[in-house]
Amino acid sequence: MTKEQELRLRMISYDGGDPARIQHFIKVYTFAVMIGEGEQLPEETMEILRAAALVHDIGIKVAEEKYGSSDGKLQEKEGPPVARQMLTEIGYPQEVVDRVCYLVGHHHTYLDMDGMDYQILVEADFLVNLFENASTRKVIRSVDTKIFRTAAGRRILHAMFALDGAED
Repeated sequence: MTKEQELRLRMISYDGGDPARIQHFIKVYTFAVMIGEGEQLPEETMEILRAAALVHDIGIKVAEEKYGSSDGKLQEKEGPPVARQMLTEIGYPQEVVDRVCYLVGHHHTYLDMDGMDYQILVEADFLVNLFENASTRKVIRSVDTKIFRTAAGRRILHAMFALDGAED
């Protein structure tokens, strides 16, 4: 079994009993892979992106237990230690663990996104959240303008929400 296969299974177990949360990270993972491939990221960056997409919300469970909230900033605070432990146990290299933990600790921070892995993780999470939250076309168009930067991500966003040529 590859490290990534092990991580997918561990995350499903970690969020066991919460199919909505499991389906959320699987969808984010799938969109992240699609965007990363569309942007032709190098394999080293794709490894980080795939792992980060799987564990990006790992802090929710701890945040809910400690604070009774899944607020994005609490996820950013509580997620990295849990992700670090899981990734290290699986055997990911230290530099991958460090970058994934950075991404987990910043995936709700939309300023100064340093790196394509960061940008794509945020875009993939937005693709899923916009749908899951039943966002209005006004919100979707705002996110398109303010958040999305990759051609592959914008192509998916525009197709999924029929933005091109559609009236609001």
